[in-house]
Amino acid sequence: MTRKRDILVLINPKSGTENKKNLPDMLANTIDSEKYNLTIRFTERPNHAYELSRQAVAEGIDAVIAVGGDGTVNEVASALCDSKTALGIIPDGSGNGLARHIGIPLDLQKAAEAFNESTVEAFDYCTANDRPFFCTCGIGFDAQVSSAFSRRDKRGAAGYIKSALIEYLKYRPETYSLITESGKITEKAFLIACGNASQYGNNAYITPHADMQDGLIDVTVMLPITPFDTAMLGVLLFSKHIDQNTNIITFRTPEITIERSHSGVMHLDGEAIEMPERIRIKCHPGGLNICVPPTTKTQSRNIFTSIEAEFWKFIDSVRGELNI
Repeated sequence: MTRKRDILVLINPKSGTENKKNLPDMLANTIDSEKYNLTIRFTERPNHAYELSRQAVAEGIDAVIAVGGDGTVNEVASALCDSKTALGIIPDGSGNGLARHIGIPLDLQKAAEAFNESTVEAFDYCTANDRPFFCTCGIGFDAQVSSAFSRRDKRGAAGYIKSALIEYLKYRPETYSLITESGKITEKAFLIACGNASQYGNNAYITPHADMQDGLIDVTVMLPITPFDTAMLGVLLFSKHIDQNTNIITFRTPEITIERSHSGVMHLDGEAIEMPERIRIKCHPGGLNICVPPTTKTQSRNIFTSIEAEFWKFIDSVRGELNI
């Protein structure tokens, strides 16, 4: 007889917009009790999900399900790296980058149902100066936006767009040295993104060909751009074709060191943190076990369908929130 797996579910009560009062009952009724022994807890403070996940690893728990946004997923996953305990995701944030990349449904009920049929696979994770990240990290403009966005009271697409517009007006590109096993290059850049997964979240594909099981980091260097470039870059970002723009340099590497003239902000999975002038970014192949649904293999879509479904849908939602 197959052993029932022990599962810890950690719910971030502050993520998303839904009231979490009825969520434990929904999960308990949806996740198969014949396969899983379920323990459900709400997180109570920053870093609490990390602490509970480390305890789960010590106790030999089979999987920890993160119910929340990218920040919650990062906390839980960081605690599970290089352990036998697998990461499960029920997405309840605004970006949901990792969930989107591996094909987890964004509806809470459907995500819970998908978990019942999930299998465990080994995926890469990455570190920036030994700090784990799982989707993307970056320095430059996107890091400045993440820092500004973190200080806003209102979350969501409108708040992010407002932060981006304000930062764009005052942002000045910097010069960076990029050191890999192939040598060293120096570029003045608008931003540098390092992707383990393909997107920031919200189907914005900054490293569109990233594969979380290839042992490599996908690097996107965006050279300085003009206001006239931004609309086309936005379309390409949402249609998985940003690497086709002439302002973009892309390459893959198992490890990269980025040097800049001073310390400053960078983002790890959208969370802004301070880092020194030298940042070592490394891929750790197969270091994180993740519960993936049977629909992980996504079908490619026509570029025009992608633009309609992703880019303009996103823009329309922002217009609605901003009343424009």
